[in-house]
Amino acid sequence: MQDTSKGKVTVPESYNAWSWGFTPGAEIWNGRLAMLGFLAVALIELYSGKGFLHFWGIL
Repeated sequence: MQDTSKGKVTVPESYNAWSWGFTPGAEIWNGRLAMLGFLAVALIELYSGKGFLHFWGIL
């Protein structure tokens, strides 16, 4: 995007960039990592035949 009044070009923040705080990019990474965690738990339960907490010996 270009600001014609001052002749400066601004670059929008990439949503794939790693950033801290409540930014759109951080929330997208949070969602991606949560999906990977859920998939890992589902695969452990599928292959072990036990629940996640039973697999780790917590229950």
